[in-house]
Amino acid sequence: MHITLRPLAYAAVALAVAASPIAVSSAYARSAAQIAAEGQAALRTLEAREPRSRLFARHARAVLVFPSILKAGFVVGGEGGNGVLLVNGQPAGFYNLSGGTWGLQVGVEKFSYAVFFMNDSSLRYLRKSGGFAAGTGPSIAIINKGAGAEANSTTITKDVYAFPFNEKGLMADLTLQGTKISRIHPR
Repeated sequence: MHITLRPLAYAAVALAVAASPIAVSSAYARSAAQIAAEGQAALRTLEAREPRSRLFARHARAVLVFPSILKAGFVVGGEGGNGVLLVNGQPAGFYNLSGGTWGLQVGVEKFSYAVFFMNDSSLRYLRKSGGFAAGTGPSIAIINKGAGAEANSTTITKDVYAFPFNEKGLMADLTLQGTKISRIHPR
């Protein structure tokens, strides 16, 4: 039996990275000004590529933008990245997205998330709690590229809408399941 070390080395690196969402998120430590600029640019990119996002942006009380999230997994997975809360287009706070998973998974992916807070109560919950874990707090709907649903002012009924975008890499399942969003204070 012939075993090459290169695939085993890749698997070990993926496992080490995936096992620690903190390691993933700390690798992306940036200044507040950098996070804000990257978040504003990422939101402009989303709005240019996805017409439905403009409607959500127009009606949202705030948008939490994670311009760069790294997700990696080899049985055990992790994801992490820092983002900016934009109120009226201006930075109003900074947050970290981190999470871990367990199960049949392998790959590495980089992507962005825009989370639209559609009412005052959902935004108040985010600010008061300092963040939240997906599945607790306000109701969240994930808007996928392939979804055919049309968005208009009468169909916006959830507290929060999340758009994954800018996907690069080989890993499926861009959900917020198992994810925690926490307030941070970058330098």
